[in-house]
Amino acid sequence: MNQKEVAIKVSTYTIIVNSILTILKLIAGIIAHSGAMISDAVHTASDVFSTVVVMIGVTISAKEADEKHQYGHERLECVAAILLAVILFATGMMIGYKAVIKIAEGNYDTIIMPGRLALFAAIASILAKEVMYWYTRAAAIQVRSTALMADAWHHRSDALSSVGSLIGIAGARFGITVMDLIASLVICCFILKAATSIFVDAVRKLIDESCDKELQEQMKVLILHQEGVEGIDVLKTRQFGDRIYIDVEIVVDGSLSVSESHEIAQQVHDVIEAEFLSVKHCMVHINPKSNLVKNGDNN
Repeated sequence: MNQKEVAIKVSTYTIIVNSILTILKLIAGIIAHSGAMISDAVHTASDVFSTVVVMIGVTISAKEADEKHQYGHERLECVAAILLAVILFATGMMIGYKAVIKIAEGNYDTIIMPGRLALFAAIASILAKEVMYWYTRAAAIQVRSTALMADAWHHRSDALSSVGSLIGIAGARFGITVMDLIASLVICCFILKAATSIFVDAVRKLIDESCDKELQEQMKVLILHQEGVEGIDVLKTRQFGDRIYIDVEIVVDGSLSVSESHEIAQQVHDVIEAEFLSVKHCMVHINPKSNLVKNGDNN
């Protein structure tokens, strides 16, 4: 399956699981009188909407290049990831704000002790969301999808927030009723951290940031091992969504014919795109060795 098909399949499962969890958490939170569980339900409900955003982003980014977008649409997936991060951040702020207001009021004696149902719901949520995290993460790595990876971390943040719910509910059942509200704050922190990480990663991929040095060094080693390549003058990389563009200037013997130099350049192009699957295109420029020696400062 291609990236679009995998993303749609994973997203469909995600929507089904999250919809079921949202209903169960909300019912458990209301029946068991747990503000933390209700906050957790709101967090999971935001997952449903964010997954729809991911599906839209992946579908659009998978479109072929056209006259107006001659380099493709991959960056639109980063836009989807940014929208997801904004949704997450807004959700976290809303949960945190409500918890702070209730804690500031200080009427802890009026807080009803959460029932056992809230505990069971928290445990079920932790297990379900952790499974979804690993499932979605594996799919994201398989098809190199930023939006899917963002959704995977959304699952992990939901699992961690449910851990906070579990601790808070358990504490409240032991008589420390304010723990239920503190759990909501913990949930808020996890959500805001996940939102920030997703946002920063997506923005990095929108502003033509280069690949990490280790990957560039691997590319240099591979290029220098190609027959006819006598040096590298320039190697530039830039991230385009989840793909990479490379511009490299290689040094070849200046006495070679245009056809022979082109064959070397084509070999470099082909081996880079074959070895590094995230590379969308490798542009190779030829510099004759005679010019390198003459200029003297290009080594």
